[in-house]
Amino acid sequence: MNKTVRGLSICLALGLSMTAIAGCSTSTNETSTAAPSASAGTTASAPAQVVKQTFNVLNYSNPSWPYNKDNISWKLIEEKTGVSLNVQLPSGKLDDALSVTIASGNLPDMMMTQDKKLADKYGQQGALVNILDYINEMPNLKKWMEKYPVDAQNTISSDGKMYMFPNAGIGETNRMIWMYRDDIFKKLGLSEPKTWDELYTALKKIKEAYPKSYPLSFRNGLQRLLNFAPAFGTGSDVYYDFDKKEWRYGPLEDNYKQMIVYLNKFYKEGLIPPDFLSADTKLWQDLMSTERAFVTVDYIGRIDFFNSALRKDKPDFNLAFMGAPIGFAGAPAKNAYTQYLDEGFMIATTSKKIKEIMKFMDFFYSEEGKTLASWGKEGVTYKTENGKKQFIEKYADVADMRKKTGISTDGTYAWFDYDAHLSLSSPELQKAYQEAPKYDSQQQPRPAFTSAEMENLSLSGDTIMKKRDENISKFIVGERSLEDWPKYVSDMKALGVDKIVDIYKKAYDRALKK
Repeated sequence: MNKTVRGLSICLALGLSMTAIAGCSTSTNETSTAAPSASAGTTASAPAQVVKQTFNVLNYSNPSWPYNKDNISWKLIEEKTGVSLNVQLPSGKLDDALSVTIASGNLPDMMMTQDKKLADKYGQQGALVNILDYINEMPNLKKWMEKYPVDAQNTISSDGKMYMFPNAGIGETNRMIWMYRDDIFKKLGLSEPKTWDELYTALKKIKEAYPKSYPLSFRNGLQRLLNFAPAFGTGSDVYYDFDKKEWRYGPLEDNYKQMIVYLNKFYKEGLIPPDFLSADTKLWQDLMSTERAFVTVDYIGRIDFFNSALRKDKPDFNLAFMGAPIGFAGAPAKNAYTQYLDEGFMIATTSKKIKEIMKFMDFFYSEEGKTLASWGKEGVTYKTENGKKQFIEKYADVADMRKKTGISTDGTYAWFDYDAHLSLSSPELQKAYQEAPKYDSQQQPRPAFTSAEMENLSLSGDTIMKKRDENISKFIVGERSLEDWPKYVSDMKALGVDKIVDIYKKAYDRALKK
C-alpha cells in the first residue's frame, strides 16, 4: 500500500432462512466471451477480454425502488464488466439476514451491509476478506482512496483492515436542511430568520395568524437535536470539537442547555406540537401540508416532495431552503453533516472468485464506472447536450427513475455522480443544493471500535442515552425545571459519560497512529 493510503487520517430487511441462503454459496463460471472489464494494471477503464461469470450476492431491496433483475442497470453492468449477479433478497431485516448467513458458514460471494460496524464485526471473525490486501491490484480504488481519504478512512476497521467497500456521492441524498414556507412568510411580511431569536419572533407571528398551527414541526422527536446542535456550537451526543481538538459530550454543555431553553419556550407557547416527541412521518407530513406547520428540518429532497404534490391544489405553495439560524452571538450558522451513507459490499473469505470480484468492484471507482452507476449508458439512458448529461426519458422524479431503470438502486454503485439526481430536481431544489454547502459542519470522524469497545458502548452507552433522553424530554416539556440542569449534569457524569468519551478518543487516536 502506498504512503498516502497508509496514512489516511481518519435501512433493512431479513428473517432469511438457512434454506433460502443455502443455494447461493458457490460461484459460477460461464463460457469465455469478449466482455469488457476494468483493467487491474491501469486506472484506465478500457477492458480486456474476460471470462463471463456470475457472482452470488446477498443484496437489499428498497421498498421505494425494489430490486428488479430486468432493470436496464443490471444489463449495462453485465455488458460492461462481463459480470452478472445472482441476487438473493432478505425476507426481513438485512442485518438479521447477515447474522444468519454468517452463522451458517454457507456464504454467497458478496454481501451487502448498511452498517459498517457489522462489516468490522464479521471481518474480525474471519468471515470477510480484507480488501486492502488486494489494493495494489485495484488501481482505481487505490487512486480513489487517495482522492477521498476521509471517506476511505471511515471504512477502516479498528484492526486497520477494510472489510466493506467504501462509497461516496450518493450520500448527498441524506443531506438535511432547514426549510420554510416562503409563500406564508411573504404573506405575513416576515423575513427569513437568521437567528433563533428571529425564529422565535417569526413563529409567534405565524401562530397569531394561524392559531391552530404549530409553526415549527419536525418528525422523530429528539433525533432532530442532531440538526439543531451545531448552530449552538455543540453536538447532540459524543462529538469531536475541531477547534479544541478534543472529544466532548454535547448534552452536558451550557451551549446545549441554551438550545433546550429555546425548545422549552417553543413548547410552552405552542410553537411546536404537544406530541412532538412521538411525531412520526405521517403526522409531520399532515401538518406540513395542511397549513398547520410552516418551518421544519428534514431531508433536502422534501422541497420537491411537498411542492410537487401540493401545488396542484395550492399553486402558491412554496417550501423553500432556509439557512441555519444562529443559536446565539458568536455561534456558527451550521447544519449537521448528514450527507454520507454507510452501505457497501463485503466479500466472503469462502468465495472462490475473490480476485475476480476485486477486479469487478475496482471498475466502479473509475470515471467510467461512476458514469455507468450514475447515468447508465450514453445514447441509451442519457444524452449529453451543451456539455451536460441528462436522462433521455422524462421521469417524474428520482424515485421514478430508480424504479424504471434500476440506476442508483442498492448494489449498483460505489462512486456516484449526484448531478444525475439533481438533473431530475426542480429549480428550487437545485438552488437549495447550491446554498446548502455554505452551512455545512465539518464531517465528524466515525472511529472504528474494537469488539470490547462496542460492547461497552452498547451497555453503558445505551443506559446513558436513555437517561439523557428521558431528562432532556422533561426539560423541554417542563416536567423538570431547567434550574436542575447542574444536578442532571452530575447524575449523567456518575453514569460514566467520561468513560464513553474516552472510548471515542482512544479509537480515534488509534486510527491516527495507523
